[in-house]
Amino acid sequence: MHKFPCPPTVGTHWRRLLSSPWRFLRSHLKGFTKYMKRFAFLLGALGLAAPLALAQASASTWAVDPAHSEVDFSIRHMGLSNVHGHFGSVKGTIAYDAANAAHSSVNVTIDVTSVDTGNSARDNDLKSDNFFDVARFPTATFTSTSVTKNGSRLTVTGNLTLHGVTRPVTLDVSVPVTAVSPMDHKLHSGYEAAATLNRFDFHIGSKYPTAILGEDVPLTIDLEAVQE
Repeated sequence: MHKFPCPPTVGTHWRRLLSSPWRFLRSHLKGFTKYMKRFAFLLGALGLAAPLALAQASASTWAVDPAHSEVDFSIRHMGLSNVHGHFGSVKGTIAYDAANAAHSSVNVTIDVTSVDTGNSARDNDLKSDNFFDVARFPTATFTSTSVTKNGSRLTVTGNLTLHGVTRPVTLDVSVPVTAVSPMDHKLHSGYEAAATLNRFDFHIGSKYPTAILGEDVPLTIDLEAVQE
C-alpha cells in the first residue's frame, strides 16, 4: 500500500505530541488561555460600555421656549416694600433623565437687557453701571454641575455668571410635568425653580447699603421647554 507522507508541519506536531504529550498540551493551552483572557477583557469592556451608552441615551433633550419662560425677582426697598421685576428673555437647553436624575443637565442664558420692573426710569438705572451694566455684561448664564432627585423635587447645583462674576448657585426645582401642545403637537415640559442670591456676591448695586436696598434677592423661575 502506498503511504502518503505527512506535511512537515503536521509530522512535527505529531512527533511532539507522541514524544511528550504533556509538554505539547501545556504549550497549546498557554496560548489558548492567553486568547481567552483577551476575549474576556473585550467582553468586560463591552459590558461596561453598554450600560453607560444606554444611560446617556435615555436623557431626553428639551429646548427652552422663550415665549413661555421668565426669571422673576424681588428686592426690599428701604425695608418698607418689595419691588418686583423679571427677565423676559430666557433661552437654553435641558437634558432630563427621569430614571436617573444624575444624568440630567441644564444650560440657560438670560438676556439681562430684558429686565422689566414696570418703570422705565428704574429699568434704565438697572441697565446702567449702577447695577447690571448691560453694555459690558448683556447676558447671564447658568450651567449645572449636578442634579439630584428627592421625591417630587430636584436639587440643581451649578455656576451662575452674572455681571462678570461666577458663583455657585443651588436651585430647588419641581419635577417636570409634561403635555402635548395642541398648537405644534410636540411634547412640552414645565419647570418651576427657586433660589436666593446675595447681590453683593455679584457686585450689583454695591454703593447702595442694605438700608436702601435689600441684600438678598429671591428668584422664581418658570421654564417651559419643547422636546427636541
